[in-house]
Amino acid sequence: MTRVQSGRGGYRNRASLFAGAALAVLAVVSLIGLAGCSSKKKPGAQGTGAEGGANPLGEQNMGAKSSLEQFQKGTLSGETGPLTDIHFDFNDFTVRPQDGGILRTNATWLTDHAKARVQVEGHCDERGSEDYNIALGAKRAQAAKDYLVTLGVAAERVSTISYGKELPLCTEHEESCWARNRRAHFVASE
Repeated sequence: MTRVQSGRGGYRNRASLFAGAALAVLAVVSLIGLAGCSSKKKPGAQGTGAEGGANPLGEQNMGAKSSLEQFQKGTLSGETGPLTDIHFDFNDFTVRPQDGGILRTNATWLTDHAKARVQVEGHCDERGSEDYNIALGAKRAQAAKDYLVTLGVAAERVSTISYGKELPLCTEHEESCWARNRRAHFVASE
């Protein structure tokens, strides 16, 4: 058995030194892992410029109940309110031709209600990483906003946020369910 001198003048064997060092490393790694492994992010903290839950215009949810609040209270039905959701193909943020009519109807409602503002929420299905889906949801919300702006809705009346895959309408693990979750949801307020 090989012995090495310890710092206090005593001797220890190399195996016990190695074991002690390994335990110290594992303890540090565990502490670091516990501090940084939260899989749930605050939905208002990420999105398209929504720092700390604020929308890009610097307002808090424009006075409307967000989908997150509705979801937490169990009142989220997904397609409520005066504006209709649009849906997206898998791994895509392009507005589909069949959703152009929905966006025109939404734009008409916004034109008729000049004081109304809208927050466009980007949502994804469960597939893909959390970070990827937050980015994809942001692109979907922005695509819907851009379309509304081309139809004459003032850009300052529309904000965007991404919830990624955090607020699914449907939790079944099948395509028909995933298709419902890939959406832009419109929350209007006056």
